[in-house]
Amino acid sequence: MLDDLLSGDVFAISLVFARLGSAVMLLPGFGETFVSPRVRLMIALSVTVVVTPVVSGYLPPMPSGLLPAFMLIAGEILIGIFLGAMVRMLLSALHIAGVIIGFQTSLANATFFDPSNSQQGAVFAAFLNIIGVFLIFVTDLHHLMLMTIADSYTLFRPGAPLPFGDFSEMVVRLVSDSFVLGMQLAAPFIVIAIVFYTGLGLLARLMPQIQVFFIAIPLQIVLAFSVLAMTLSTGMFWFLSYFQDSLTRFTGQG
Repeated sequence: MLDDLLSGDVFAISLVFARLGSAVMLLPGFGETFVSPRVRLMIALSVTVVVTPVVSGYLPPMPSGLLPAFMLIAGEILIGIFLGAMVRMLLSALHIAGVIIGFQTSLANATFFDPSNSQQGAVFAAFLNIIGVFLIFVTDLHHLMLMTIADSYTLFRPGAPLPFGDFSEMVVRLVSDSFVLGMQLAAPFIVIAIVFYTGLGLLARLMPQIQVFFIAIPLQIVLAFSVLAMTLSTGMFWFLSYFQDSLTRFTGQG
């Protein structure tokens, strides 16, 4: 009897770890490349031990064969990857906004290593990504990310057929919403750039002997940083509201 109890507990922990561990590998802050894999593994195991008693009522009994157990764990891994990628797509709105701002401020060629995307990116994109991850942890929204994974058992029951149609629909919706939010965050810079370049075009027609675009680039950069200083706080609050509202759809609070 003790052997059956222990094997059941090990199976439950393994099943929860398959979903939660694969999600933690992609979550912002937890799944960054600069975070040690051992640290990520310890976080995933610690949260799994806490979450398993809460979601044990949603777990199916232990399969009798190896193939059903493998299929069950593979399904949990796919759900975890979907949840982690979903949160990562929410953060991509800041990257989109930063790239657009870089193009509108003549700073697209000023690159910096973006730790959130593990590649070189525009300075504004890297800056907004770092600020976004920082604010997610400062405002305790990382608790909401973990709560989303725990509450996902009410939506995606282990052992049930995977709703690939719903997965694809949600991915398309998140990508489109993130792109729209990125455009909205960069909207002040787009408006300023249109007015600025229109004025430079008129000035170039009036004084063709002067290289107005070469002269105006420092002014454009100063103007861009001024607009960033005035809009950064409002834009980040807007992003945090969007981030929270998107995650609450998967929790009992939504």
